[in-house]
Amino acid sequence: MKAAAAGAGAILAGARPQAAGADAPSASPGPAATSAPWVRTRQTPDIAVVGAGAFGAWTALHLQQSGAQVTLVDQYGPANSRATSGGETRGVRTGYGGHPHELLWMSWAKRAIEKWNAWDEQWQDMLLPRVFFTTSDLIMRDEWTDFMEDTRRNWDELGIRHEVIDADEVRRRWPVIDVTDITVALREEDAGVVRARRAIESVARVFEHEGGQVRIARAGMGGATNRRLNALGLQPGDDLSAGTYVFALGPWFPKAFPELMGDRVRIPIGHVVYFRTPPGDNSYSYPNLPSYNFPGVTGWPALGSDNRGFRVRTGGRGGENDPDTSRRWLEPDELERPRAFVAQRFPGLANAPISETRACHYEISTTRNFFFDHHPDYDNVWFAGGGSAEGFKFGPVIGEYLAGRVLGTETDAELIEAFRLWVEEPEGR
Repeated sequence: MKAAAAGAGAILAGARPQAAGADAPSASPGPAATSAPWVRTRQTPDIAVVGAGAFGAWTALHLQQSGAQVTLVDQYGPANSRATSGGETRGVRTGYGGHPHELLWMSWAKRAIEKWNAWDEQWQDMLLPRVFFTTSDLIMRDEWTDFMEDTRRNWDELGIRHEVIDADEVRRRWPVIDVTDITVALREEDAGVVRARRAIESVARVFEHEGGQVRIARAGMGGATNRRLNALGLQPGDDLSAGTYVFALGPWFPKAFPELMGDRVRIPIGHVVYFRTPPGDNSYSYPNLPSYNFPGVTGWPALGSDNRGFRVRTGGRGGENDPDTSRRWLEPDELERPRAFVAQRFPGLANAPISETRACHYEISTTRNFFFDHHPDYDNVWFAGGGSAEGFKFGPVIGEYLAGRVLGTETDAELIEAFRLWVEEPEGR
């Protein structure tokens, strides 16, 4: 989990990054992947990052701060409403017990919480809005489950602050929660909620402040020589040439690369409902209520900064595979489940008006892990994705790590193997 600080320092001091070669394992099968030559001209950006969501924006920022000249391209712009990272809020927690990559994800989520807090402190002088709120997170069940046991064990191993409480204690601290049939709860003390859209806007602003360039255009693959991509074709605009290209497309991966990614990434849609909190009653608002986790349902209190409302996520739908045209609102019948949940667990909001609904695509990889890997046909093209409905919270850590991979300073073989995309051919290929 090491950071790329040493390599970044060398770059800032004027040294050229060491290319991945004999000392760094290939991130994909076939010909060994190598880092792109270090290009520095006034006409050509060193690196072009396509996709200004959580993975792309953070990676572009870390690359720019490491000494590269970076152009960030997005067809709608950073924090647009269609992006997975363009919603109002996202939770940041470390409870991944039982996940195939639980220790990795939990340790990175712990680091992400530290980095979200540091971000607010570092950039407050630029008058950027506060984006991270420490709410804590409450996992509630009717009995101990394997998920809770694994989560607690890993929290102990990783030194993540938490406590175990019973239903009576939950009722005493947060009387608005109905804990009928609940017997046990795990509370993660440092978990929180991020104002997602504002966070990505802030990252993009700092990226430009650091000398990076944002282009709003649709990007496609341009000409190539041997195993090297020479340019991106932009609409509108001319070709954009760079030494290295990073595609962080989220749910657009299957659409942009159907042959490569159509069977490796699926893009269901998640549903979110915001309920209006009662006037004069702050029981459902930060900091008076933690974020919560019931079986199949997560959410958190209204954040006072903009008070979108009390947030409930209860699942979603599939079958819409074009993130440019898919429906981004909820039909009346899709509101029945969140309303039933609120009536059961937060009965004081049973008749609360709905402030707004949201629907966004996730991109879930076949490996159930993030992927940071080369395009199988190009040595200077990277793919970054696999957020799997959780990726936003990891943005500050992933951006740092992927920047190191691109620059050749992150060479940990175990992590490179963990983040491979081309592990096996999907059925039917």
